[in-house]
Amino acid sequence: MVCAGLTTACGADQKQVTTIRARHWRPDENQAVVCELCPHGCRLVPGATGICRVRTNRNGELVSLGYANPCAVHVDPIEKKPFYHVLPGARSFSIAVAGCNFRCLNCQNYTISQASPLQTANDYLPPEQVVEQAVKAGCTTIAYTYSEPSVWFEYMYDTAKLARAAGLRNLWVTNGHMNEGPIAELAGVMDAANIDLKGFDPQVHQKLTGAKLESVKAGLVAARKNGIWVEVTNLVVPQWTDKIDTIRRMCEWLCTNMGADTPLHISRFHPMYKLAHLYPTPSEILTQARAVAAEAGIHYVYVGNVGDADIDTHCPSCHKAVIRRRGFLVTENAVVKGACKYCGAAIAGIWTL
Repeated sequence: MVCAGLTTACGADQKQVTTIRARHWRPDENQAVVCELCPHGCRLVPGATGICRVRTNRNGELVSLGYANPCAVHVDPIEKKPFYHVLPGARSFSIAVAGCNFRCLNCQNYTISQASPLQTANDYLPPEQVVEQAVKAGCTTIAYTYSEPSVWFEYMYDTAKLARAAGLRNLWVTNGHMNEGPIAELAGVMDAANIDLKGFDPQVHQKLTGAKLESVKAGLVAARKNGIWVEVTNLVVPQWTDKIDTIRRMCEWLCTNMGADTPLHISRFHPMYKLAHLYPTPSEILTQARAVAAEAGIHYVYVGNVGDADIDTHCPSCHKAVIRRRGFLVTENAVVKGACKYCGAAIAGIWTL
């Protein structure tokens, strides 16, 4: 026994992890359980583990592997997540536990997202220590990131609750593939989410990620409805998600269902994992995608992973640059009390602790 509510477990290679009773599941016949955290709805017989590689049936009870066992702990600029409308220039204490409920062919962090906590080198960092270390490092935010934080929901939620009490902001970097009930619960402690919308063609999305597009769209709407500030990232993958007509439909959907003030980060693909044979996204495609997003009515559109792209925030009213950036560095911030310093128009986002 490690501490109250936690037990230890070992994988085949004898890596030790802590486990905790999971939230959001129901018992089924013959000691099986049904996980209700995400739309996959995995039914697990005793000893079985879900698609996420984190949630497992132990003697008729669903437990979460790797609680308080991050495999990555870093201090990042908040702009790296990316968040451009949340506390510009803030430092973000960033943690990850292995696992994901997607199988993205182009995953940038596949060594941890496509692994179990039983397969990674982990630290023991319980929620209270995460918050202590974040404060000690001068961070005003904690980011749950790198892998898919939804699948280690219990660790994220418990940490976020303590962080909120300590005056820190919580950031969820996610694929958005979570049911509305858990999203509503998470919204009680989560301030902002950057949600990956990995494509807008249902068949392509299914092949690329192993998950349904409609489930992600539902997650986006649920996050916004429950009061989480949402920014959206769309990685444009050549030969997969680079059709301009599809990008236009995505932008129109975002503007209608998420609101024109929802920032959209259009990111360049770099060859990785099972799509390492492809080429980086051509700059002309990214330029077209940005123009299409603006035409659809989205106020804040950014191009990521391109060194010379304009990543400044412009006031949608007077069009002056109110936040200037160079890479992850904020060089000027003219947002005053949530408004443009030059014309007084509201700039959507989270600007204060």
